[in-house]
Amino acid sequence: MGVGGEKFQLGTVGALSLSVVSSVSIVICNKALMSSLGFNFATTLTSWHLLVTFCSLHVALWMKFFEHKPFDSRTVMGFGVLNGISIGLLNLSLGFNSVGFYQMTKLAIIPCTVILETLFFRKKFSRSIQMSLSVLLLGVGVATVTDLQLNAVGSILSLLAIITTCIAQIMTNTIQKKFKVSSTQLLYQSCPYQSLTLFLVGPFLDGFLTNQNVFAFNYTSQVVFFIVLSCLISVSVNFSTFLVIGKTSPVTYQVLGHLKTCLVLTFGYVLLHDPFSWRNILGILIAVVGMVLYSYFCTVETQQKNTEVSPQQVKESEAAPLISDSLSKVENGGGVADDEPLKVPMWSSKYSRE
Repeated sequence: MGVGGEKFQLGTVGALSLSVVSSVSIVICNKALMSSLGFNFATTLTSWHLLVTFCSLHVALWMKFFEHKPFDSRTVMGFGVLNGISIGLLNLSLGFNSVGFYQMTKLAIIPCTVILETLFFRKKFSRSIQMSLSVLLLGVGVATVTDLQLNAVGSILSLLAIITTCIAQIMTNTIQKKFKVSSTQLLYQSCPYQSLTLFLVGPFLDGFLTNQNVFAFNYTSQVVFFIVLSCLISVSVNFSTFLVIGKTSPVTYQVLGHLKTCLVLTFGYVLLHDPFSWRNILGILIAVVGMVLYSYFCTVETQQKNTEVSPQQVKESEAAPLISDSLSKVENGGGVADDEPLKVPMWSSKYSRE
């Protein structure tokens, strides 16, 4: 049991690390692509990301790195389209709102996810968890929120973006558990629907927001290089997103997303010499404290749950297949994954544009 739990924890840490490294890398790449080279077609680029991810997974399937496991086609289609819509709404929200209000939109995803999971899944969050999340949100708000210019259309789009993103991230975890599919299997089957949805609406959405035509853009060798690099990194981003959601929870994924925000701000200051103030530093420090508290309380509560296993359950587990075996199946994508959220495969183009 100890060995299986250790493997599971190592797998979770690996998924979290992969998500952070790949997401920060793609934000830096996209920032160079959009800010320096003027390629501002975020939604269309995301559709290319998902298409490349699907092709990469198809090659991996052909090489038998994972097993194809078809399940309810309606669920997969609905999930994929919803993910695509949530990405489009987030980009629209950024286009119609100020950066400060958009940051508030992202911050609202965590409490919205908590409320939805509490109402519909009867999931309980302790006061310690709630307190740590409050500290985290306060820190990210101090570091990133600059202005709050409101408008009716932007507010409606932000509300829709929050709701669809929360539902999509909760569905990611729920589907993996219900149909006993791995993050790779779910990503492989949903990618085509996400990519198609964004590819159909992307050129119109990007044209509306930028007044430019993605097909008439001047694709120099440098632009093509960064697009290809961004697409390759996106494979890791999309895979790690589903992996983290399957192993943890939608709330944990959102906490991880705010860690990425702080890292992006830090790297932007150190590597790209972006403007940085004491407010940014203070906010990042407060956010880090919130993340540490959240991680600590989650670990403590998990250990408490493990120690509350009754002797009868222990005897049943001894008679049944070893827990470590089932945990190894989770690692290989053959068992029921743990719980976690989206963005939705999302490479966070908003950071680049900010």
